[in-house]
Amino acid sequence: MSSSSSSPPPSSPRPPLPHLEPARASSVLGYPRIGPRRELKRALERYWHGDGTRAELLATGRRLRDATWHDLRAKGLTQIPGNTFSFYDHILDDALLMGAIPARFHELTRDLSPVDTVFALARGRADVSPLELVPLQGTSYLYRQPEFDDASELGLRPDQLLAEVARAREQGFEIRPVVTGPVSLLLLSKAAATAAPGFRPIDLLDRLLAEYEALLTVLADAGVTCVQFNEPCMTMERTPDEIGALRRAYDRLAAAATRPRILVAGEYGDLGDALPALAATGIEAIGLDLVHGWRSAANLADVPGLRGKRLYAGVVDGQNVWRTDKFAALDYLRELRTVFDDVVVSTSCTLLHVPYDVVAEPDLPEELADSLAFAEQKVAEVVSLAHGLVDGVSPRWRRLPELPSARREDVRARTARIDDNDKVRAPYSERAARQAERLGLPTLPTATLGSFPQTVQIRRARKDLADGRIDYAKYCDYLRAEIASVIRLQEDIGLDVLVHGEVERNDMVQYFAELLDGFAATRSGWVQSYGSRCVRPPILYGDVARPAPMTVEWTGYAQSLTDRPVKGMVTGPVTMLARSFCRTDLALPEVAAQLALVVRDEVADLEAAGTAIIQIDEPAIRELLPRRGADRRAYLDWAVGTFLLASAGARPDTQIHTHMTYSSLQVMQEAIEELDADVTAIVATRSIEWVLDALTGHTLTRQVAPGVYESRSGFVPDIDLLHERLLTAVDAVGVERLWAVPDGGLKSRYTWQLEPSLRNLVTAARRIRRAVAPDRRGSNKMGGEQVPGHGPGIGS
Repeated sequence: MSSSSSSPPPSSPRPPLPHLEPARASSVLGYPRIGPRRELKRALERYWHGDGTRAELLATGRRLRDATWHDLRAKGLTQIPGNTFSFYDHILDDALLMGAIPARFHELTRDLSPVDTVFALARGRADVSPLELVPLQGTSYLYRQPEFDDASELGLRPDQLLAEVARAREQGFEIRPVVTGPVSLLLLSKAAATAAPGFRPIDLLDRLLAEYEALLTVLADAGVTCVQFNEPCMTMERTPDEIGALRRAYDRLAAAATRPRILVAGEYGDLGDALPALAATGIEAIGLDLVHGWRSAANLADVPGLRGKRLYAGVVDGQNVWRTDKFAALDYLRELRTVFDDVVVSTSCTLLHVPYDVVAEPDLPEELADSLAFAEQKVAEVVSLAHGLVDGVSPRWRRLPELPSARREDVRARTARIDDNDKVRAPYSERAARQAERLGLPTLPTATLGSFPQTVQIRRARKDLADGRIDYAKYCDYLRAEIASVIRLQEDIGLDVLVHGEVERNDMVQYFAELLDGFAATRSGWVQSYGSRCVRPPILYGDVARPAPMTVEWTGYAQSLTDRPVKGMVTGPVTMLARSFCRTDLALPEVAAQLALVVRDEVADLEAAGTAIIQIDEPAIRELLPRRGADRRAYLDWAVGTFLLASAGARPDTQIHTHMTYSSLQVMQEAIEELDADVTAIVATRSIEWVLDALTGHTLTRQVAPGVYESRSGFVPDIDLLHERLLTAVDAVGVERLWAVPDGGLKSRYTWQLEPSLRNLVTAARRIRRAVAPDRRGSNKMGGEQVPGHGPGIGS
């Protein structure tokens, strides 16, 4: 039963709202939660592996929460956000706060603790697939996508949130709870497989609002004076109906009889038409991203109703690591103060997307470090600007320093010579025939998408190398042994196309950045990607050049161990751009062109070494897609051109693969076709649905590899499930253009988890081969089933 029944009747007297804070008001919209030394990651993995107790995990969470509150207050922040900590994902937490557990998890979670319920939905079990892992657009963060159907049961579960409020108060903190807003929570969700045809999660808005009203009541009863509802979906392009839903939602919540003040934050861009809709409601405060969604003070003054709100001015960038120009920011804030009586200096979004502290980076060049601001420094900037609004420019403020000299005239000259001919390959029909002859692959080839588990031995060897306990030659011995093990495993499983496992790579972007000029790597600059998965985004500060080949040695070694083709694996230029903290002194297309030339050279060296299949990974093209349609075509034009520049130098008989993130947007499907890759692998099991539509509608005409199971969970798909998914694709479009693959890399798995899944995948693919091509059986030296007219293999 919905807990909203505990809400007071409309006639209940509504307590007066608390007085507004004085000048010098400062806040942030959220804060990192993994711990400065990845304490949460280690605690999670100890618990998941059975080496730690639940009590120890919960204690780590409490220490991290407490440390954040104390740190923020010590820096002078006047308003401290709460409920920003999560053991896995805040969006999943907020769905569970509203009681949104999909029906397929009811039995699994019946007797679980709250934290284990989170893990069950996020990680699945061997026999239950988890919620889907999807990117939060405009960021590199991945969240577990809530599921709803028309019969979804809701019911507020506020105990953990109220316990945090109480714990903060015991320590002298009045926190502002942060919760995903109702409209974005539904727009970020998907229709469950059990939903009726045509059902959309937003159809549940009125039912969900009852739970949000109940939340407002229990927070007010607990003494909370302000709650922050994040509506990141409203900075994307939205329909009039969706804008209307936002207006209806906050009209209703603002009218709640008993509630705290409501702050609605629009993260990651401009609120657009959602801003006047929000300003027209009775909420008290609106948070604006004034970095990526800048508006003049005069423009904001013209928004009806906005001048009566408290304005959280997000002038400090929460998504990049460069210092704020405080002189320019203060001038802008002063303009805002001439229009708005009540301004709180804030960040553009949560600081979840940046590392903790630049002081922990002793290896960075001093002049580069002086240009950077991580979470700790960004909080200090917010507080300093808030004081500057009252006291004026501080004598301690410094102008932004010049970046280290990183201009490369040879790089600039080469990019200036790029023309359209550099982006054109031979026609696909010609390439396909020559690749088939060279590779001799069977119908419905099986493969993986690159990475294999990073074993304890390899992680230890990498650390020993960094600490000087072993030399590079000894480290290479470890790598060769691990690559040989990965090759043997894949041959035994029966995969048709192999990979070397990327055992030498700490991360798909950082590895390359450390080998390129123009990048700087951090030692402790960890950022959460999802769950316990953390990455260290490199800092791209200068012109990019490649001193030497980066992947040829290890790909060539792997190929020497087998007669089956081994894919060369290179991270694509747009993904390197998207998953780095990028310089701001050059336009993105210019930086991307430099990266494309680096990849183009690597492809040429792989080809020269005999590599017949090269995968240029571009999972992040979707991440940089502008949040509004008017800007998308221009972005995709240069993103596609960047990929073509990187790949078009390949010979016709070299098969170019790419690896993309799911997107049902028509403009993205068209862009995938324009990439002109020979084979496109697509992340997410649900991608198979739109891939079928795109193939049937002739949007995609090349070969495709729709991921048929999620590689990041412990769920092991059985043969029948994989056969059904593959057969659905075969029945829709035929078998000639399909590959059978998982939907992502296997780095986060263990061998005992990935091996049964891959064996089942190979068995399902072979079952289909026998059914659709019974006359094509026959062993070839590449381990597949010989297709008439195909050559004998890469070794010939």
